[in-house]
Amino acid sequence: MDYDAKRVEEGLGHVHKEDISEKADKIEKDESSATPAQSVEQKGEEQPLIKQKSKRVATLDAFRGLTIVLMILVDDAGGSYARIDHSPWNGCTLADFVMPFFLFIVGVAVALALKKIPRISLAVKKISLRTLKLLFWGILLQGGYSHAPDDLSYGVDMKHIRWFGILQVFPLPLFTGKSIPSSSLSGFLQRIAVVYFVVALIETLTTKRRPTVIDSGHFSILSAYKWQWIGGFVAFLIYMITTYALYVPDWSFVIDQDHEAKRYTVKCGMRGHLGPACNAVGYVDRQVWGINHLYSQPVWTRLKACTLSSPNSGPFREDAPSWCYAPFEPEGLLSTISAILSGTIGIHYGHVLIHFKGHAERLKQWVSMGIVLLIVAIILHFTDAIPINKQLYSFSYVCFTAGAAGIVLSAFYLVIDVWGFRTPFLFLEWIGMNAMLVFVMAAQGIFAAFINGWYFESSDNSLM
Repeated sequence: MDYDAKRVEEGLGHVHKEDISEKADKIEKDESSATPAQSVEQKGEEQPLIKQKSKRVATLDAFRGLTIVLMILVDDAGGSYARIDHSPWNGCTLADFVMPFFLFIVGVAVALALKKIPRISLAVKKISLRTLKLLFWGILLQGGYSHAPDDLSYGVDMKHIRWFGILQVFPLPLFTGKSIPSSSLSGFLQRIAVVYFVVALIETLTTKRRPTVIDSGHFSILSAYKWQWIGGFVAFLIYMITTYALYVPDWSFVIDQDHEAKRYTVKCGMRGHLGPACNAVGYVDRQVWGINHLYSQPVWTRLKACTLSSPNSGPFREDAPSWCYAPFEPEGLLSTISAILSGTIGIHYGHVLIHFKGHAERLKQWVSMGIVLLIVAIILHFTDAIPINKQLYSFSYVCFTAGAAGIVLSAFYLVIDVWGFRTPFLFLEWIGMNAMLVFVMAAQGIFAAFINGWYFESSDNSLM
């Protein structure tokens, strides 16, 4: 099978893949029909890259489409219904599943797209270009340049551009005590780009170490792709060691309040703190990006310590601690390193799809791992060892959301591929096949801004 550049996918775009039920027969037929002499000749010659028309994985498209719908729902309704918006700190709500679901899908898609790699150098080039494109579009759409859909103007102050997410264009209402809606999306494409680059690069560079046949046994698939798990384990170690060993000193920040600059100081001087004020995740981002480039409306402003309107947004309490006013980057550097684990687990599910031929074997692998991950997460959370926390992208959060993603993928596979009920999910499949378009037009407010651009006499007299 020739390598198609379009197969390198970040979880949002188009990827051509063989239908699940036809994978095994096609691969076995191709291998059995080729003689040893033909195999040597094919390896020695450089064949031109030919785009082959192939079927898509309906289950993965439907799952991607569902995640896009979920993303739009929580983005539009999260400000009105706090129970589905991001958890103010510890815990997991509907909005908190969006990012890890996409990263999980990235992993599955990468495993399928990079199943056969004739030329490693070409694959690395395509992966790098795809990553740069994602970073570019992420900064353009979510760095603050576009003010859609509420404001029809464009432009961003480079002193305040948010490299890993949406820049809050109008930050002052947060600090004047007025009620504001919170954003459900930030750093979406940038985080996907980083995770995609890491997991795809590991998958590509270890192609010669891949097994052609998986031994029997439930754990054989894990040992067969040990380098992918080693990469994930390294990311886990970096995150855990930094989170619990890095010393966080006192820090301060300046905000504009009533047209006057006011300095706040947060007392820390500790290690291993997992609260909003003194965690290592925030400290790393303040040192690397600078405090002016962080998100000015963190979800912790909805905590009871900050507002009496909790879990909704509202005026700050008179005795609110200083960190309530501080910025925080929910899609920062250290938390993105932890997010690599979500892509690694997704890659494992893709490997199961490739090597296990029967429905029962695939479902057994997927469901069992999903249940184990959920149990690990629940134990860590309710024993207060490692709380489930999206803002920190804690290990328990990785396990909980990846386990849930595995169960959802298994459910789609059971209904669509095993039972054959595909028609009810065609709309989700279409969204999944055109996910980047839907993301830009709907989730980023481009379509809404287009509608708002047509008004009568005043920009306030628009349809939306």
